[in-house]
Amino acid sequence: MIAYFLSDIHLGAPYFKDSKESEKKIVAFLDSIKDEADAVFLLGDILDYWYEYRYVVPRGFVRFFGKLAELADNGVRIVWYIGNHDIWIFDYLPSELGIEVIDGFSVEEIDGHKFLLTHGDGIGKLRWSFKLLRKLFRSPVCQKLFSGIHPRWTVPFAYNWSRHSRKMEGPSEQDAKRMMQNVLTFSEEYHSQHPDVEYFIFGHLHLFERIKLSEGANVVILGEWISRCSYARWDGEKLSLHQLNESLPFPSERIL
Repeated sequence: MIAYFLSDIHLGAPYFKDSKESEKKIVAFLDSIKDEADAVFLLGDILDYWYEYRYVVPRGFVRFFGKLAELADNGVRIVWYIGNHDIWIFDYLPSELGIEVIDGFSVEEIDGHKFLLTHGDGIGKLRWSFKLLRKLFRSPVCQKLFSGIHPRWTVPFAYNWSRHSRKMEGPSEQDAKRMMQNVLTFSEEYHSQHPDVEYFIFGHLHLFERIKLSEGANVVILGEWISRCSYARWDGEKLSLHQLNESLPFPSERIL
């Protein structure tokens, strides 16, 4: 089985110089793998903002959605893990594109190997303010109220929020260290109870890392598609890391 793992594409983000070119880049990549891929796992923050309304479709991402639909129609399994930027995916994208949507994490068995996959924003010790935001964003009452506001107000508000909350360079060094510790602690604790899981794959941090835990399992942080354009590929026997931007440093494996 050939599987690809990507995260943090942030299509539509206001800090892109040319959003259409960013979309064309990921579409070209998906087109290049369509004849060999058996599965594509999208680990969150694929869109910088998305809210599904009952009767209308938000503007943009036509090329990207069309390519996902093409892959799904050709038998490629596509699994989309909700991130903290693309929380509000309900039934439109799954029904129209033929994709699976997962909020949280799942354990996938691929060629006899077990992978724990998730975006990574909801694991470990979280700040109270972030916990509150997650609770509000997932509240059916708040979602109903939000949907009643005209998109001319909600869409600019969401993109302005994104511009201020996550700049192009990603989280601060302090936040990145805290989130990385969350990831490693969660992985170590989960692996101690489920030693058959060999790979823990996350997005969210905008870091490109491969870390071997003390018990031998692998933690992979997938990077981002803002500047690095990085991803992981399973070839049926091993997991390898790749990036399209060769001018950026490639991570070496760390051992805890």
